[in-house]
Amino acid sequence: IHYALKERTRATIVIYNLLGQRVRTLVNAVEGPGYREVIWDGRNDAGVPVSSGIYICRFTAGKFTAVRKMALIR
Repeated sequence: IHYALKERTRATIVIYNLLGQRVRTLVNAVEGPGYREVIWDGRNDAGVPVSSGIYICRFTAGKFTAVRKMALIR
């Protein structure tokens, strides 16, 4: 997952299942400007692999929010 920040701000990337339950928090930090990449290894916050399927990725930086669907195929 690639993202860019224009200024120093809190960034969060959270993965949800289709029921809206949080599966994994990948990023939750104040970060400076620049390009970043984070890889989701298909595990939940407890480190347990999750099932194949459709997941929702929510990226928030300051007042900006983007939501995308992702397919996890094992």
